[in-house]
Amino acid sequence: MQNPKMGSIVLRSLSILLGLFFIFVGLIKISSVLSKDLHKDLRKEFVKYAKVFPFSEMLDFKIPSKWYRRTVGALEIICGIAMAFIPSHKIKNIANTCLLTLTLMAVYSHYMVADKLERTAPALVFLFMLTGRLVVFFQLQRAQMDQAEPMVNGFKQE
Repeated sequence: MQNPKMGSIVLRSLSILLGLFFIFVGLIKISSVLSKDLHKDLRKEFVKYAKVFPFSEMLDFKIPSKWYRRTVGALEIICGIAMAFIPSHKIKNIANTCLLTLTLMAVYSHYMVADKLERTAPALVFLFMLTGRLVVFFQLQRAQMDQAEPMVNGFKQE
């Protein structure tokens, strides 16, 4: 990224928008206050997703769909709040990684239950957006390190 200020604006905008989106989606998974129809639809879908939860057959356990949905929703809300409102890059990156993992699991679940592309596409889009946010962060971090003047034993190198 050539202009660090522009990269910083992109990073901040992505963080806030992704955070707000995941707060919204998490609230829909936990409560029917925002949309009764979406909440009801998600409850049905999570019954299917719980059946294909990774490692459930290998570890011989069944995860209740209700708790799976609530846990995913709560994690999305917590990580969304961290992404949108907490200024620490370290916390934002941890939240980003957590959301990236949840989104990967969503793509996996959609694939395993043979959902159509129109049902899987939002998860794919947000997977790429979360990945892009991390890429922008690491590019900005590298640019800042490159701009720092090289020092050896506290002396500037020319």
